Amino acid sequence: MWNSTKITQLLGIEYPILQGPMGGGFSTAALLASVSNSGGLGSYGAYTLTPDEIREAGKEIKKATSKPYNINLWVNDVDKSLVDYSPEKLEKIKLLFKPYFDELGIPLPDLSSDIPSKFEKQVEVLFELKPAVFSFIFGIPSKEILQESQKLGIKTIGAATTLEEALALEDAQVDAIIAAGFEAGGHRPSFLKPAQDSFTGLFTLVQQLKAKTKTPIIAAGGIIDAKGIKAAMTLGADAVQLGTAFMVTDESGAAPIHKEMLFANPNVPTTVSKSLTGRMGRMISNTISDAVPFETEVLPFPLQTKLIAPLKVAALAQGRTDMVSFWSGQNTSTLKYHKAQELMQALIAEMSA
Repeated sequence: MWNSTKITQLLGIEYPILQGPMGGGFSTAALLASVSNSGGLGSYGAYTLTPDEIREAGKEIKKATSKPYNINLWVNDVDKSLVDYSPEKLEKIKLLFKPYFDELGIPLPDLSSDIPSKFEKQVEVLFELKPAVFSFIFGIPSKEILQESQKLGIKTIGAATTLEEALALEDAQVDAIIAAGFEAGGHRPSFLKPAQDSFTGLFTLVQQLKAKTKTPIIAAGGIIDAKGIKAAMTLGADAVQLGTAFMVTDESGAAPIHKEMLFANPNVPTTVSKSLTGRMGRMISNTISDAVPFETEVLPFPLQTKLIAPLKVAALAQGRTDMVSFWSGQNTSTLKYHKAQELMQALIAEMSA
């Protein structure tokens, strides 16, 4: 039985298929519920939300499903370099992006580098909601947080981009580890070394983790169909996590134009860039990512995001999709499902066959 694995037993789900927990407005209760109600594990990326917003999302989720689900947070949600950040450097870097603002006819925003972390307060609300799963990226929560999760019966899942990160997660006694291959869309969740030094492909990473760790493995990165699921599980994964395939469904919060671009071009070119948020992430290649090489210093996360936010709004309003960061995994070759439930049914049917 392909669907009876360490992960399905651990999380109390029917099928070892997880929906990637996309933050920044992409997650919705409807998407989560479609996946969880179909026997997989729906997820909600909550790193940008205030504690009260997470509480409200929790109420929506409870109305939509009684099945297990996952809430995802960022352990490190503010770059340390923002502390005492030089106002002169801030203004200098803003000027690098001024030509794009000028092109769209909008002013550069006023910015403050005083951005506190939300993580600790977010965790408090997560403990109120008691989801079946608490997944996290960009580090490992404190021993106290992990112990409280265990006490409340919440399973913990951390993301690793290297074997070293997986070993650190195993030492912290998390319940499962996501092997995050470099093919994955969105931010690269490296935490021991810089993201550019952690570019391991998914299939190599799964095999490294299988050989050197005992913790259940969830494969993520470039998987969009049953062939990808079968390949990952053949190499030792106990489950898979799909992001882009769920992001393009009607239930996700991604912009319609974002979904249209991915359906229209099965070989859409992607790149990794920090130019749009301050942290490296995989996206559809665009004017800004192509023009700003990785070596160029940009503002720390999330200050760079705040700089680019009004540019994104103006670009979309003016039909300038070439100036917007549209996240995407490297593999978009067989995207075809517009409904999350239909995608789940197809994956299950093909794997069962």
